[in-house]
Amino acid sequence: MKSDRYILLEDEYGAHNYKPLDVVLERGQGIWVWDVDGNRYMDCLSAYSAVNQGHCHPKIKRALTDQAEKLTLTSRAFRNDQLGLLYKELCDLTNSHKVLPMNSGAEAVETAIKAVRKWGYQVKGVPEDKAEIIVCRNNFHGRTITIVSFSTDPVSTTGFGPFTPGFKVIDFGDAQALEDAVTENTVAFLVEPIQGEAGVIIPPDGYLKDIRRICSEAGIVLIFDEIQTGLGRTGKLLAEEHEGVEADLTLIGKALSGGFYPVSAVLSNTEVLGVLKPGEHGSTFGGNPLACAVARAALKVLVEEDLIGNAQRMGDYFLKGLRKIENPKIREVRGRGLLIGVEFHPEAGGARQYCERLKEAGLLCKETHQTIIRFAPPLVVTKADVDWALERIAPVLSE
Repeated sequence: MKSDRYILLEDEYGAHNYKPLDVVLERGQGIWVWDVDGNRYMDCLSAYSAVNQGHCHPKIKRALTDQAEKLTLTSRAFRNDQLGLLYKELCDLTNSHKVLPMNSGAEAVETAIKAVRKWGYQVKGVPEDKAEIIVCRNNFHGRTITIVSFSTDPVSTTGFGPFTPGFKVIDFGDAQALEDAVTENTVAFLVEPIQGEAGVIIPPDGYLKDIRRICSEAGIVLIFDEIQTGLGRTGKLLAEEHEGVEADLTLIGKALSGGFYPVSAVLSNTEVLGVLKPGEHGSTFGGNPLACAVARAALKVLVEEDLIGNAQRMGDYFLKGLRKIENPKIREVRGRGLLIGVEFHPEAGGARQYCERLKEAGLLCKETHQTIIRFAPPLVVTKADVDWALERIAPVLSE
């Protein structure tokens, strides 16, 4: 097979920091991808929700190519005609006041950490170098040294110390734990509204409202990492909307580019970003005209094609179908919108084997935390597509 050659090249010359399924993709359209041997698969990962709009969406592609012929990069040393337009469109869509653009999701998280620390010193009056940020156990916010400093996953931390101090870890979904953890030096609480990488862990009803109240009463910044859960994935533009709350800082990325180009942003509803002055933070590529043009088109596609509503409808339908599958080795099927997790009991022997079998059946999925499969197809998926998937998933997961 043609794929064997590409697999050998990757394994021989590439760093082994990933363990992908042995499928070599060369083309994508909508929810479908094709490998170099001509086999077609339904993409049920969406590049960790970066391809919410579907692969190679024509409107986003057109924005990319049109802008690439005019101007790609200026750096922030100069202004460009796309940045202000993206700012306004993002603020109007998300009810935000300010935007700080970056490239990757991890950069957005790092930006928020820097901003709330400085806010803590300048505005709240925390003693210098004493700022604390509260985070949750089993979090995933990226893989930089500072971010893995507050990870509880041994795979992310073993062998990478010394780590950045200033973080306190509590249980996810436990509002009382947050209230108990706050001190006079606490500046922020950083949390995912739904823990995606941990296995689609959904907090108890009312949790987001409770932590919003606690942060407001304590005078600390609430940061929602919506890099995976945001931009339609859970059936709302932002997952925080399921409980009608607003963060002080909201982090978005991934689907902000529709899969064409790295774009992320920090959205602010407070004065927090105002503490950053020229020269204190930035990025050569952050806010470049190509990225902004792509992000503007990606946002328009989400809204104009009702992909957010479709995520809610198809997510409910997909979840219902998955819950009909009978296998005593399945511990739980859970989800919100088109972010769905199927968790197996440990005695099932791990989720990877099911992902391998699903690949042979024509679906590409990824295991997480050994025992969980995520199902997260692009938001352009139709009822017929879900039926097609369920017909193939059911026999595999029933084994």
